[in-house]
Amino acid sequence: MSIALVILAAGKGTRMNSDLPKVLHPVANAPMLIHALQAGQALAPERILVVAGHGFDAVQSAVATYDPDAQVVLQEEQKGTAHAVDMCRDALADFDGDVIVLFGDTPFVSSETLEKMIAAKAENAVVVLGFEAADPGKYGRLIMQGDSLERIVEFADASEAERAVSFCNSGVMLADGKTLFDLIAAIETNNAQEEYYLTDVVGLARAQGLSVTAVACDEAETMGINSRAHLAQAEAIFQARARDTLLDLGVTLQQPETVMLSFDTVIGRDTVIEPNVYFGPDVTVESGTRIRAFSHLEGCHVSRGATVGPYARLRPGAELAEDTHIGNFVEIKNAQIGAGTKVNHLSYIGDATLGNGTNIGAGTITCNYDGVMKHHTTIGNRAFIGSNTMLVAPVTVGDEAMTGSGSVITKDVPEAALALARTDQVNKHGVARKLFDLLKKKKQKLVSEAK
Repeated sequence: MSIALVILAAGKGTRMNSDLPKVLHPVANAPMLIHALQAGQALAPERILVVAGHGFDAVQSAVATYDPDAQVVLQEEQKGTAHAVDMCRDALADFDGDVIVLFGDTPFVSSETLEKMIAAKAENAVVVLGFEAADPGKYGRLIMQGDSLERIVEFADASEAERAVSFCNSGVMLADGKTLFDLIAAIETNNAQEEYYLTDVVGLARAQGLSVTAVACDEAETMGINSRAHLAQAEAIFQARARDTLLDLGVTLQQPETVMLSFDTVIGRDTVIEPNVYFGPDVTVESGTRIRAFSHLEGCHVSRGATVGPYARLRPGAELAEDTHIGNFVEIKNAQIGAGTKVNHLSYIGDATLGNGTNIGAGTITCNYDGVMKHHTTIGNRAFIGSNTMLVAPVTVGDEAMTGSGSVITKDVPEAALALARTDQVNKHGVARKLFDLLKKKKQKLVSEAK
């Protein structure tokens, strides 16, 4: 059966106290909406529709970044959850399959849970996702009769016996598309909010003799994010889960609670991650590497056997080949570092290609920006770049070439050549002592005047 994914993302989120639409607030460096989108994408849906209202253009742009094929539908007036789903009626008019309704501010519903709902749909017209709540509070209650969902009762309308029920409604729903839109068409606004509630689908389906059931998931999956406090809680939940997953996959986290991961971080087994390492988006680390303490990685690829850090920064476009060494206070940006090459101390390598087995001395900088344009530096295999070398791009250093420490290289260096680009040293005898005496007298005078 074909699947269409409908994600409701039209709310403003006033409790966020933000100009940013609620569903675009990030969890693990991705908008919470994208987490919901990813869970649904695991089902290989034929159609994906996102219903947006507040901040429509921003939501549309974010969705396009992650899935250009997804369609964003406008809900100009927010008249309830059923009204939001109904905005997709025309877009799904020719669709023959099941529709799953998710929420853009509920990012943790897993693909495994959605698979359970699909399995239950084989014998039911409508499937609702529920959870056993530790504190049911004012959640809507799912009233079950065996495997059958009899009704959803909102807290305000529930009897004492119904309020004692701890099986609660998440809002997530699955139904055949035609059935779902037929039922939505019959929903009325006879409630305190005068809105069209998607939960009314259950009662209408039962009235027509259709079978309805509920599938249970862990309560943490159904967490809705409505405030900055919720956002912080969601971040903590994601990080804890992601760290546990890495540990299970054979990654060593020496101090797990200090390591921050992104929604798409990939790390191979037998890698060691030391404390206080931050992984931004789009990072892949192959097996058998070591990421040392206080390093920051984003948009980069680290190959097997490499060592990064401590206090290193890998920026977007950094590509490290096998057995590379990137050391303390080194920054790599948009640069390919060849196998076995070492950049160990206090250097900046940007917009560059480095060959295999090359050594970059401390304090080396590729001067890649002229104030308007970026320029490329190429360094060959087994080259040796002396400490405090400035490589003024565009420039090429050949295989097995060498630069003298303190050189400013503005011209290409041929293969196997030694490049020296610094002025001759001049020693002025006795001048240092005289200068020190002069400076000390000046300091004493300033101290005296200050008193």
